Amino acid sequence: QVRLVESGGGLVQAGGSLRLSCAASGRTFSSYAMGWFRQAPGKERAFVAYITWTVGTTYYADSVKGRFTISRDNAKNTVYLQMNSLKPEDTAVYYCAAKTAQGIGVTSEELYDYWGQGTQVTVSS
Repeated sequence: QVRLVESGGGLVQAGGSLRLSCAASGRTFSSYAMGWFRQAPGKERAFVAYITWTVGTTYYADSVKGRFTISRDNAKNTVYLQMNSLKPEDTAVYYCAAKTAQGIGVTSEELYDYWGQGTQVTVSS
């Protein structure tokens, strides 16, 4: 089992920044990569960003490319999502997730095995 705990959400004005953290515990060695997803009110959960633990390969949704940066601290088993130039449409509950299997595909939530409880991000206009 891998336990994931997100933190860092909150209320911010448009154009502002937030940094989300996701601390992993338990069988973290079984995790190959981590992803961030978000779910806005009335919408399905959507992929945001992805990073592998070892090499640090990253991948972003087009909607956040150039504004968000995913990173990891292997020593702390923690993944971060730095969010800059936030927009009201970024308002959502943000979830981190752990992917244990290698292979093709990073954006589908079905590929991820463990999920955090989510943290609310609200961007006011």
